[in-house]
Amino acid sequence: MFLLLMLFLFKYIDDLIGKGFEWYVILQLLMYAAATNVAMALPLSILLSSIMTFGNLGENYELVAIKSAGISLQKAMAPLFVLITFLGIAAFYFSDYMLPVANLKMGSLLYDVREQKASFLLEEGVFNNSIPGYSIRVEKKLQTDSSDILKDIVIYDQSNAQGNTNVLMAKEGVMYKTKDGNFLVLKLKQGVRYEERAGKSGYNPRQELTRFRFQETEQKFDLSSFKFKREDESLFKSNYQMLNLKQLEISKDSVVKLNDSIQKTTFNILKPYLKIYYQTSKYKTAKFAKNLDFKKDKTFAGIKKDRKEMILVNAIDNAKLAKDAILSVSIKSDDFIRVIRRYMIEYNKKFTLAVSCLVLFFIGAPLGAIIRKGGLGLPVVVSVLFFLIYHIISTVGEKSAKEGNLSPEVGMWMAIFVLTPLGLFLTYKATQDSVLFDFELYKSWFKRTFKLNKVN
Repeated sequence: MFLLLMLFLFKYIDDLIGKGFEWYVILQLLMYAAATNVAMALPLSILLSSIMTFGNLGENYELVAIKSAGISLQKAMAPLFVLITFLGIAAFYFSDYMLPVANLKMGSLLYDVREQKASFLLEEGVFNNSIPGYSIRVEKKLQTDSSDILKDIVIYDQSNAQGNTNVLMAKEGVMYKTKDGNFLVLKLKQGVRYEERAGKSGYNPRQELTRFRFQETEQKFDLSSFKFKREDESLFKSNYQMLNLKQLEISKDSVVKLNDSIQKTTFNILKPYLKIYYQTSKYKTAKFAKNLDFKKDKTFAGIKKDRKEMILVNAIDNAKLAKDAILSVSIKSDDFIRVIRRYMIEYNKKFTLAVSCLVLFFIGAPLGAIIRKGGLGLPVVVSVLFFLIYHIISTVGEKSAKEGNLSPEVGMWMAIFVLTPLGLFLTYKATQDSVLFDFELYKSWFKRTFKLNKVN
């Protein structure tokens, strides 16, 4: 979980630094991020802990003592299997009830954090445009406990949206915030303000220049845009990851009904463009003559020559209109099908988390019994390797399901289908005391094979 949280921080570090957040906002974000990372951390932790546990038992010859007492490896694994089963059930309920809430809280909070403006900060010799409508530059800044002393200040007032027509310059000043933190106050001394105004004549809009000298003045800036604001969480509730099983079913059924209604009304959309031209455009009341020779005249049987061109133009126009209507319906239907797939992916994902705990346990426990190494050395390497295999397969399956190359059921359960036979195979090998990871055995086998090939 620590590693996953570090990855989260590295990803969003630019959105968190320099914005003046309170400590509890960062703590809340990390807490929600930790909850959303359970789906990845829990299977990996079960895999690692099972390898370490049975690796320690094998390294200390405790598995040998257990087997010599007439207890098989399956019986030794039975209590842990019960524990992992309860843990998988808890993971299912967590993914159904708590994970959507955590995704909602983190998604809304992360959105607000990323939308938050950076804290107002004046740097020496640099124009600061953080306050809307103003550009401020100071040559030197001396910090004190309650305020900042500024030297050689230049302020461009751009609030009237007419460019740099209002400039204020002062030799020194004092900067501080009001008690409520809503305003920034600059008390300026020994300065001048230049202001350009549009003249009465329309030929020269910047005809009048006004200059004001002052010994002391005060500028107040609104800092409300820098305050951290929270959006309404209901705006994010319709996201796929923020729904439980019941909500996913209801949402999916509503989209399925919309898609079915579009498909049923397709003919009604196309009906105005489907016409039979034989002296009439009303295909329902059209009557055909009995003496028409379609073998000779084909499509234009019984139609006068002067009407053929008009009929062809109308037919082409209707075909184009029908094509556009079908394309519009097809695009809407594809969008609905894509949404349905996303709902089904999230629906199946809540079950795969629980089952993956069992599958990775049946990979980790036999592996620990076979490699007979405990601690954080080889078990970590092996567990990360197998978890990467599981994660890559599940990611590829989910992406294929989103793109429609695989059904959501097959895509989301692909990793389980692939790794379950591997878990059964490793359990069988561990039961038979197989030396599956004895590298000396493979080394001697290669030597014998090489010698036989050399002799031949």
